[in-house]
Amino acid sequence: MKERNKEIRHAFAQAFPHTIPVLTGFLVLGVTYGILMQTKGYGVIWAVLMSAVAFCGSMQFVAITLLATGFYPLQAFLLSILVNARHIFYGISMLDKYKGLGKIRAFLIYVLCDETFSITYSTTPKPGVNKKYFYFAISLLDYIYWITGTFLGSIAGNYITFNTKGMDFALTALFVVLFLEQWKVKENRIPAIIGLAGTTISLIIFGAGNLVIPAMILILVVLLGGRKQLWY
Repeated sequence: MKERNKEIRHAFAQAFPHTIPVLTGFLVLGVTYGILMQTKGYGVIWAVLMSAVAFCGSMQFVAITLLATGFYPLQAFLLSILVNARHIFYGISMLDKYKGLGKIRAFLIYVLCDETFSITYSTTPKPGVNKKYFYFAISLLDYIYWITGTFLGSIAGNYITFNTKGMDFALTALFVVLFLEQWKVKENRIPAIIGLAGTTISLIIFGAGNLVIPAMILILVVLLGGRKQLWY
């Protein structure tokens, strides 16, 4: 038992520096999400439960609008699948990394998100660091950061007196930055153009209120249809 506890502590000590960028980002976004949930009438418990159970940042922001307006279960279901469809590819990419990790693997799959995938996929534990506990530490820390940010934001939301209109743009701003970072890599520009074109076409045809699902379907079809030309 003592030896295992020592391995876990060592793994967390090695994993923590890798998660610092996520810590700063998740605290800011989590606080924003918590404040928005509070201003829509959802208290601390509901906000924290949403982050703990759903744990899908982008869809959580979308869900605020879905919950605050007319709720259509089928539309919400399809939107959730499309918004988070990228996790299918994350999961496939992590098959080798998570192979042979035992029961802890279920938790790693459950809390896999964009940022955790980015770290775990590109990072290998140093010699002497238990692989299972290392990946567990990264995943758990990122999970805790998001929930903590949500909790702090929910508490702060009780004391917010200024107009919070526009705060939900924080996630949009994050994805704009991620898009610009990807644009710097020449190989990523064609998929980015396809994404912009698909969104523009859907906006023209379906309008601003109904463009998300058609746009994502169109983008997926084009990427799958042209995968050989794009990546081979």
